[in-house]
Amino acid sequence: MLAKARKYLVAIFAAGVFCVGVSNTASAASGDIEVGDRASSWAERGCLRDGWEKLTFDAAGHRRSLLYKGPGGAWRNGVIIVLHGGGGDAANFCRGRRLVRPQIHFTEMALARGFAVIVLESTDDIVTDAQGRVCGKRFDFSVLDRPNIDLPYIGRVLDDVIPSKRPAGSSQSVFITGLSTGGYMTTRAATYFSSKITAFAPVSAGDPYGTDTICDTSLSKRKSAKGILVDADTKKEITQNEACQTSDFSKEANWPKAGSSKMPPFKQFQDASDGIVDLSCMKRAEKMLDKQGYPDRGAFIIPYAGKKDVFKHLWQDEYNEPILDFFESEVSKAQ
Repeated sequence: MLAKARKYLVAIFAAGVFCVGVSNTASAASGDIEVGDRASSWAERGCLRDGWEKLTFDAAGHRRSLLYKGPGGAWRNGVIIVLHGGGGDAANFCRGRRLVRPQIHFTEMALARGFAVIVLESTDDIVTDAQGRVCGKRFDFSVLDRPNIDLPYIGRVLDDVIPSKRPAGSSQSVFITGLSTGGYMTTRAATYFSSKITAFAPVSAGDPYGTDTICDTSLSKRKSAKGILVDADTKKEITQNEACQTSDFSKEANWPKAGSSKMPPFKQFQDASDGIVDLSCMKRAEKMLDKQGYPDRGAFIIPYAGKKDVFKHLWQDEYNEPILDFFESEVSKAQ
């Protein structure tokens, strides 16, 4: 099963279509946020032609970018921050071929329902694992003894980008969702910035505080997102059956203390046939979030279809309406 999963992953990533010491306050003023017109790919050029804006700015010593689009007028339902999967790009949520169409449908539906959308771009070969090996193109969800790369970036989005773009009369609600390693980062960010997030929805993801990233290129042929993920306690690769099934959570990293008495609710999304992140890993995250006191709105799980399939790890159209319904149901509570 592992060999088959890795074979499929190589093909998906090679095609370029897989979508998959820090302060809580922004360290720089919003005045250095630039609107860019130079696209880095054909997909991003298509996004810009379709009315998306590319914004660039510095965060923690790195030049970062994102794609933004508003619904036209006030953000009736607030804004959704979106994080792509390992090896993917922000542009996968606004332009692309068949495998990313469900992601494009998601942002189109969100805009039509009065949400603004901000899709973040990960770094490439900047994130490292505990041994200092570069991890390719993915978000920095791991809890390590070094400054995190992406928390300051997300902090700038929360403190500078969103206020600078939010029209008068908009909802103040801020939601976050992401796929795969972007889903792991969704949970990491939502729990770190808990006082600033209205609700969050990880997709095809597990527990960032209980998962180790091993960016050893000998363990996987993937070039765009190197290495593998393993459960910190079982030491099993997350593709394995019941990889994260354990009663021993001694290797769980410390969770941050909630930034307010009102903790953001969460809703998880996964296919039980996911061949990349075993369902037990999603359940480990659920158990840990429940333990920390985050309100659980109940997972949305597509039933098991007889065998695991790596393509069931991808964002699916079945998730779109339930995610948006969940976020919209939390808007009035956030006012």
